[in-house]
This record gives sequence, structure tokens and C-alpha cells, in this order.
Amino acid sequence: MNFNTCSFRVRYGETDQMGVVYHGKYADYLEVGRVEWLRALGVSYKTMEEDGVMLPVINLQILYKKSAKYDDLITVKTILRKVPGVRIIFDYEIYNENKELLVEASTTLVFMDKLKMKPIKCPSYILDKLRG
Repeated sequence: MNFNTCSFRVRYGETDQMGVVYHGKYADYLEVGRVEWLRALGVSYKTMEEDGVMLPVINLQILYKKSAKYDDLITVKTILRKVPGVRIIFDYEIYNENKELLVEASTTLVFMDKLKMKPIKCPSYILDKLRG
């Protein structure tokens, strides 16, 4: 599985007085996309952390094209760029309900051993699901 989509409505608290989504909220939307991508793969982020694997973001790039607004139904498309090693890279596209592209983004995350706080290779159970 190289991509997944999820949709949700923009909440009032995510917007400014003009009803436009605050720019920092898009990072939250990308996180929702990643968690749902993992869930669709059959991996629980919570279980992964309980097993001692963390996945911190080390790079975030966002290109804003058009604003999302209060109560818009937005769709986050999360795309795995390549098979992960120590790093996993996702590309994203966020659309409104009119299929207008609002944001293009990418994140790089690193698999980390929670106890040792050292980078590790992607867990085999994730790679197996990607191959399978």
C-alpha cells in the first residue's frame, strides 16, 4: 500500500477570526494522515510505541496553495515515497470537498528505539505488510 486517504471537517477552533485554518494546524492534519496510513496498513501507532518504537518528525515541508475554511470537508492523501529504512518519507496532498488542492507537503520521520533513543531500522512487521 503506497497511499491512503482520510477525510474530516475543519473545526472552528482550528481557524482564525476570518474562518481560515491557522497555518500551524496543517502539521496536525498531516499527523492524522500518517496515523491513518499506518492503521490502514494494519499497524497501530499506539502498539508500535508500546513495543518501544517511536517515530519523530525530523523534517517538515509545506507548500500552501489555498486556504481551508471552517466546516470544509478536507481530504488528506498520504503517500509513502519509498520503502522505509531508518527513515520513512511521506508526501501529502490536502484537498477540499471541491477537489481543489490546498496543500502539498512532505515529512521525514526516523524510527527510534524508545529506551536507547537511537535510530533503528524500520520494524520487520511494517516491511512485511508493505510487501504483502
